[in-house]
Amino acid sequence: MLTCFTVTQTNHVAHLVLNKPEAMNTMHPTFWRELDEVLTQIHREGTARALVISSTGKHFSAGMALDVFAGAVALDDHTATGRAAVFDLLADMQATFTKLETLRIPVICAIQGGCIGGAVDMVTAACIRYATADAFFCIQEINIGMVADVGTLQRLPKLIPLAVVKEMAYTGRRLPAAKALAHGLVNEVFDTPEAMLAAALQCAAEIASKPPVAIWGTKQAIHYAQDHSVEDSLRQMGWLQGAIWSSANVRESILAMQAKRAPQFDPLAPLKSFRELG
Repeated sequence: MLTCFTVTQTNHVAHLVLNKPEAMNTMHPTFWRELDEVLTQIHREGTARALVISSTGKHFSAGMALDVFAGAVALDDHTATGRAAVFDLLADMQATFTKLETLRIPVICAIQGGCIGGAVDMVTAACIRYATADAFFCIQEINIGMVADVGTLQRLPKLIPLAVVKEMAYTGRRLPAAKALAHGLVNEVFDTPEAMLAAALQCAAEIASKPPVAIWGTKQAIHYAQDHSVEDSLRQMGWLQGAIWSSANVRESILAMQAKRAPQFDPLAPLKSFRELG
């Protein structure tokens, strides 16, 4: 049973809601464990075609719970072996947010109020970000004496100008929604959380109406192109298209448009690990 989230699925749209507003939806080991489990399940099942992540209360998330640094997660900085273990601990945390990036379906974040510290790490791994007018983004880690370490400094420079990232990362200043929109961090800003969530769910519904395998391929191609040359990306696109091309999906899309009806497409195949086979 989940304690940090609620998860529903309607018409192939999964909706994950952070549901600890009394704690400003802060992140702790249970948060990470449950999020990892939910994302793994969504990825494996293949029934959802888009994922919306929203929150409750005044703030989207205040990031890492401070009691984590007070001892809930002990980091040994007194020995070489202890410090080396930090690498593996961080790699495990990083892997959970990377699952948002590698999920077989697009991820849309609906952000109200503060998106602070670890929350920035999380939303930068999403595909699309909507925000309310009162939203702000803050690389809080520098304000508590540490370096942001779960994805912000790696993903944010690919989303907004480097000088803006450096200003945020060095000073801990807040980036308000209007500037986040101007810099391209968010796709749109809304007056109310209700309007924002409605827009996020509508976008997810539009995505869910497309052939799932074509959406999967599109996400693969876009992410590959971020870190490769145009020449390499075009070559990868040829291999990708050759692997997933479906005349049936193209035909169904055209017939549905002509008949003014909703198209019907095959879902993504459910996944099993090799260990589960046989």
